[in-house]
Order: sequence, then structure tokens, then C-alpha cells
Amino acid sequence: MFRKSAVLSLAFLLFLSVLAGVLSEDAAENTTVYVTNTGKRYHREGCSSLRLSQIPLSLGEAVRSGYGPCSICNPPRLSGETPENGKTPVPGENGNALYRVNVAELSLSAEADLSRMVSAEVIDHVDGDTVRVRIPRAPENLRAVETIRLIGVDTPETVYPGRPVERFGKEASDFTREGLLGKSVYLAFDWDLRDRYGRLLAYIYTGDGRCFNARIIREGYGFAYTRYSFHFMEEFRALERQARAKKQGLWAGNK
Repeated sequence: MFRKSAVLSLAFLLFLSVLAGVLSEDAAENTTVYVTNTGKRYHREGCSSLRLSQIPLSLGEAVRSGYGPCSICNPPRLSGETPENGKTPVPGENGNALYRVNVAELSLSAEADLSRMVSAEVIDHVDGDTVRVRIPRAPENLRAVETIRLIGVDTPETVYPGRPVERFGKEASDFTREGLLGKSVYLAFDWDLRDRYGRLLAYIYTGDGRCFNARIIREGYGFAYTRYSFHFMEEFRALERQARAKKQGLWAGNK
């Protein structure tokens, strides 16, 4: 009788231990950690790496988005978080993850890897910086048809309600239509996935590996849109300065 009671007690203690582990793991998932606009690590609050930006995420969301733990502040981790090879997972290495240039820590838009991107077809164009695409194998966080607002680019308006067509607006719109409409393209993303209107925010790459967002600015059909931070901001600013100096496109009439 004593032996049976001891076995039951041991089994009960084991059950409590497993339950505590499950509850502990769930609590860890919801622990708040912090990431930056351009880094690929998550941090404790107050970490020296958070001087320029500090964006709160749950630990579970940070790990699923491809962020790894900071080696300086040693933030909490989920069990089984680090792969056997010791490398931090990069978005786009599996079919459901999105390829985010900020997490991949690219220096230039030309360094992006098309093989990790979502493929799509441009089915309509709205104006110089906005198009519509069809995504044949859309990940669960994207729709089969999306309106895309190109990241980091602002072209003269052609369809804004209550505003006349702006100078060089038609040329910019035609440039995007001719360069993208009906073509197969690849989509890369940054920190923010959507804008306040629900449009998908993306960098569009053509089959030759060129970033069309950057090309618009380089060839003088648009401005570097710096109202909101994005990963390639300094590159796009430099491209605008070059276009101005060369009097490309909309800068042709500027002294």
C-alpha cells in the first residue's frame, strides 16, 4: 500500500512539474523584449544597443520573426530557440517567412537575395509609386491580391483626390507602368508590413535582380521618401542627390 501511494505521489509531482514547465514557457512567449529598426537581435529594456530605436515585441513574436538574442544584455530565451548550427534564422529561409531586408542587415538594396523573396505578378498600376500584384502562393499573412506602396519612394501625384496632376506625374506613372505591368517580380519587406491604409509596403525586384524602388529615384522619376524610417534610407537619399546633380527626370529643369 505504501509503495502504491509513493508511486502515485511521484506521478502527481511529475505532472505538476510538466504543467509548471508549460506555464513557464507560455509566460516566456509573452515576455516583452525590444528590437531596433535595423538590427537582427532582440534585447532587454535599457540595452546599449537600443540607443537609436526601441520597438517592443513579445519574445515569441521576436523569435518567429527571425530575431536572435543579444549577446551583451543576455535577454530571456525560449527553449529550443537556438538551432544546432548556432545561426540565427533569417526570414525567407522557409516558405512562410517573409524576407525582411532589415533583419538580413543588408548594406545596399543590390545585395538582396531573390531566392528568398515572395514572387508575384504585377496586374495593375495606380501611379508611379503604387501597383497591384497577384501572389500565387501567398504566405498566410499576405493576400492573393495586394496593393503595394513602394517603400522609400514618393512620385508626383496623378490620382490623389482633389489635387491636380503634379508636374512630372504622368512621366513617373508611365515609367512604373512600362517597367512593371504584366511582369513577374519579387517582393522584399522592411520593418513595417503595411501602411495606415492597409497597403502592403514592399521593395519590388525585377528578374535581373534590380530594386525598382531604387531605380525610380536613380532615374529621376521620384523622391526619396524619408518621412518614415526605412532600411535603405541613406542609399535612397544618395541616389536622389545623384539624380539632382545629373539633372535626371524631374530634376531636368532645376538649376
